[in-house]
Amino acid sequence: MYKSHGETDDAAALPPPGGDSVSALLTRMRTLYRQTEEATERFNAAEEALKLQALDTKKVTARLTAARTALAKERAAAGRIAREQYQGTSEFSAYLRLLFAPDPQSAMEQGQLMARASRDRATAVPRLEKAERQAADLARASRKALDRQQTLAAAQRKRRDEVRGRLAEVEKLLAGLSTDQLARLTELERTQTAGAQRELLGSGVLDGPRTPSRAGAEALRFAVGQIGKPYEWGAEGPETYDCSGLTQQAWAAAGRELPRTSQEQWATLPRVPLSELRPGDLVVYFPGATHVAVYLGEGLVVQAPRPGGKVKVSPIAANPLLGAVRPDEGGEALASYTPPPLPAGARDGGDEGYDHA
Repeated sequence: MYKSHGETDDAAALPPPGGDSVSALLTRMRTLYRQTEEATERFNAAEEALKLQALDTKKVTARLTAARTALAKERAAAGRIAREQYQGTSEFSAYLRLLFAPDPQSAMEQGQLMARASRDRATAVPRLEKAERQAADLARASRKALDRQQTLAAAQRKRRDEVRGRLAEVEKLLAGLSTDQLARLTELERTQTAGAQRELLGSGVLDGPRTPSRAGAEALRFAVGQIGKPYEWGAEGPETYDCSGLTQQAWAAAGRELPRTSQEQWATLPRVPLSELRPGDLVVYFPGATHVAVYLGEGLVVQAPRPGGKVKVSPIAANPLLGAVRPDEGGEALASYTPPPLPAGARDGGDEGYDHA
């Protein structure tokens, strides 16, 4: 597993506030951004689970409504039979109609009607009992589904509050920096990223011509088309994105449905070694798979970097690499490929994407 910038993976190593060295400030900034986006990732997961539970609750509620309707019909049928028996319009009266039928054909028809009525009476009570059991079971299922939905909604609110709290910490830290500190922070960040990029490219792992699959080219074209749009935690487009929202929507444009979070994308999609990385593949960062980008080619990625940033082109080594995944494992690479043109300013802004959504 490749790591850059001498990052620590332990959030407990967060330097204390008030440290004025540029290195300490940069470490603190990185840690806060990671924590912010870890909270974003949890928010995304809770939101996705809530969507699924809401659909399940809707289905159970529809089944409950249908069961109650069926139960009402069965009760009405049972009531009708009971009234007929009480009013003497069944059994004895039916036998009388059969005895006094004017001809054999009428007698046969009366017999068939009487047999049908008898069957209806014999099955009415079991049908009613079955319908009542189904309605009761579905009522319990509906209550459980609603309880789960309420629990997930509470979890979603908690994750949202975590994100807001972390963002407030980042904003407070940035607001407390002088112009000189911000300039030195940016320069150190760029220097470390450039060093990590030289090391990775110098290893030769990304050497050689790389062409995407047809679907990969479509995903990449979509991602490039989003360059310049703001990062927003929990966003899936079309005007704002977080990192996994961008990768999910890019591949949706190519006809592939991906999981919502970077962790799920890393866990469920086929892995590909960096030596086989091709444009359109997803590059995943940090030990917890908490950031993701689309590989552009030639050592570059398209990513939604972090709060306050915009979708942009960055060096692939802008963050500590975990690995890569390929959404279309069986897709054949194109024989030839021309990358989409990049808009002006595609590489402007900070490259460190400490977002983990």
